[in-house]
Amino acid sequence: MFYWILKRIILGPIIRLLFRPWVEGAENIPETGPAIFASNHLSFSDSIFLPLVVPRRMTFLAKSDYFTGDGLKGRLTKWFFKSAGQLPVDRSGGRASEAALRSGLKVLRGGHLLGLYPEGTRSPDGRLYKGKTGVARMALEAGVPVIPVAMIDTEKAQPTGRVLPKLIQIGVRIGEPLDFSRYQGMEGDRFVLRSITDEIMYAMMELSGQEYVDMYAGVQKDRIAKAKKIKAREAAEAAKPGRAVSELEEALEADGLDDGPFTGRRAS
Repeated sequence: MFYWILKRIILGPIIRLLFRPWVEGAENIPETGPAIFASNHLSFSDSIFLPLVVPRRMTFLAKSDYFTGDGLKGRLTKWFFKSAGQLPVDRSGGRASEAALRSGLKVLRGGHLLGLYPEGTRSPDGRLYKGKTGVARMALEAGVPVIPVAMIDTEKAQPTGRVLPKLIQIGVRIGEPLDFSRYQGMEGDRFVLRSITDEIMYAMMELSGQEYVDMYAGVQKDRIAKAKKIKAREAAEAAKPGRAVSELEEALEADGLDDGPFTGRRAS
């Protein structure tokens, strides 16, 4: 009940007024029956704008971190996701992945719409990354269509780390449903799952216009974080007292000018 109060009375009208979201492909939203909405993931606010433009109720599998945060922001985030009927999911892999699968299948078998981000996490740089095969497995086990979605400019409205979004227009493109019934009963074949997932990601790429990267977004995020740590360590080293003098001495030695004022000898 509170889901509809948020959507139609409290948040929905305000968000529509401020961000004026436009929608392409609304005719591809099924009026009845279960389906998976597979979307690119550019911003935290994707989980707000997509359900807003879909007339039916949509449930997302949200990372469990959103339900365990501390402080005012953490409590507000937890309240919002619980109120919106979102399901917490542990993304650490293994048994946690199986639990996420079961949660998603329960939603679909109840005849509802399920929202997923096949990339597994937000894009670190606006590009579209390799999809994880959980979306394919759910589609086959539940026997439901997959509807590709492209969120447009949500990363400009609310970049990672920004609490209050910028007031710019947001777009949502909804593609034609993808039917994978020809693979029914083959959900245990990893090659089939990869093929289905790649087809879904291609449809999302076509809708969004994003550059595709054949790498998991999580791997790229780890690389970026590692590069930042190295850069910070190098900056800290460079800022140490006497560092500039030692670097100058090394440069002079490399040029063959080691007999100078820093050694107490006259250059020849």
